[in-house]
Amino acid sequence: MQITLNGDAFDCSQPCTVAAMLEKMQLGTKLVAVERNGEIVPMSQHTTTELAAGDKVEVVRAIGGGQPEQQFTQTLKVGSYEWQSRLLVGTGKYKDMAETKAATEASGSQVVTVAIRRTNIGQNADEPNLLEVISPEKYTILPNTAGCYTVEDSLRTCRLARELLGDHKLVKLEVLGDAKTLYPDITATLEAAAQLVKEGFEVMAYTSDDPLIAKRLEELGCVAVMPLAGPIGSGLGIQNKYNIREIIENANVPIIIDAGVGTASDAAEAMELGCDGVLMNTAIAAANKPVMMAKAMKLALESGRMAYEAGRMPRRRYANASSPLDGTFF
Repeated sequence: MQITLNGDAFDCSQPCTVAAMLEKMQLGTKLVAVERNGEIVPMSQHTTTELAAGDKVEVVRAIGGGQPEQQFTQTLKVGSYEWQSRLLVGTGKYKDMAETKAATEASGSQVVTVAIRRTNIGQNADEPNLLEVISPEKYTILPNTAGCYTVEDSLRTCRLARELLGDHKLVKLEVLGDAKTLYPDITATLEAAAQLVKEGFEVMAYTSDDPLIAKRLEELGCVAVMPLAGPIGSGLGIQNKYNIREIIENANVPIIIDAGVGTASDAAEAMELGCDGVLMNTAIAAANKPVMMAKAMKLALESGRMAYEAGRMPRRRYANASSPLDGTFF
């Protein structure tokens, strides 16, 4: 006998129950719903409900999709270094060393920036030292030239840092041009970068979001380029994502956002754009709950990187149904 099954002719022997039909369809053990001539046939009646010639039967199931879990690239490689976290953090502005330690640990970061300053004459010997709280045995210490406004000051700072940390070559270079905005002095930055590379330093250079300057720093031999998202300590987030994207697309070295991040969504956006990492200090230290914010930033970077590697859907002007139209029963 012949019935109409899901819109097509279907032959089955007579008598034929719903259960027998499902078995012939190789759906005997599948979770399905059956409609016969517009009436639902309960599952409990599949074995007792007989079909008749000419019946119109619909068999439906839930559909979806999916793939096995896929891993994203967590490792960040910069010069001769490799880290499992893409978050780099600073150590300033915390209320005390204990908070610095707790927030750093919560961030999951393996790279910690430190400023190089004169020791205080007469300093209490029992006063905690930053490198005792943030141990170089556990973290990569990234000395920076924060506060330097000249090429010579930045070079002296890097040379002293190398001596302080035992022939340490990795440095973060920033040469500031203006005390109000803390924007980089690009001319001085290029000059200092060239000299430091010549002296064997591995230079991570803080710069503006100018794609041409970013490329020039790469060509000079910097191991990473660090364009600002916004002014240092502003928390304004990424102000020119189009320039950042242009920098990323033309780079052959890691691009790490430095300065301007205010909250977790800013960090996630940077990663979704394709940045290799984010360096931040104020966004964590100035939060009402720095340790909690540090954990939020850790998760934001992981989420953003995962989304970037997954590849976002294309933007469309009009709707596009998420459920396929094939197999509809109406």
